[in-house]
Amino acid sequence: MELLTTAFRTVFFYFFVTFAYRLMGKREVGQLGVIDLIVSILIAELVAISIENIDKSIFLTIIPIMLLVIVEIILAFVSIKSRVFRTIISGKPSLIINHGIINYKEMVKQRYSLDDLLVSLRSNGIKSLDEVEYAILETNGKLSIFKYNILKLNSNYPIALIVDGVIQNKTLKEIKKSKIWLYYYLKKQDLELKDVFYGFYKNKKVYIIKKQDIINV
Repeated sequence: MELLTTAFRTVFFYFFVTFAYRLMGKREVGQLGVIDLIVSILIAELVAISIENIDKSIFLTIIPIMLLVIVEIILAFVSIKSRVFRTIISGKPSLIINHGIINYKEMVKQRYSLDDLLVSLRSNGIKSLDEVEYAILETNGKLSIFKYNILKLNSNYPIALIVDGVIQNKTLKEIKKSKIWLYYYLKKQDLELKDVFYGFYKNKKVYIIKKQDIINV
């Protein structure tokens, strides 16, 4: 009887957890953020406890899992609406290699070792650091790699200037521009900061995606 109960719970929770993850909208483990990872660990622990303790009601596991799913969905919604909250929870992408030069200061800050970097490069079919122009450590821990062109000429990587109506001061400092310059540019385009969904800087030009354009898509 215990064997049948354990088998039933195992199969039940397989489909139940699959359903829960469909509700959370997850596609693959590599896309999980900090909150998602915590929720995943807690769900796995709850399921394991429920399968081991067959004398306890199955609802003592179902209810906490559904509560975790609801909390995760709410936090995901807040993250979409608030960049500040999203940054606090998930952090920001880090530029590890810029124009072929390794940013050791940023690597130390992110506790990302040279071995970690080399492993990620090899995983992407990169044999040598000389092949890489840009490498960005994403918030999910993956390394996005941009190789040099055939002639190995420097190209300008598009860097975020405005995100969800918020000016990226670090970018302004990097391109040696001021907020006054940016506000003047927006004024010429008949735009206000709150109208901008995403703005980036490339080849000494500003490119703007308006919130209105996103809504109308």
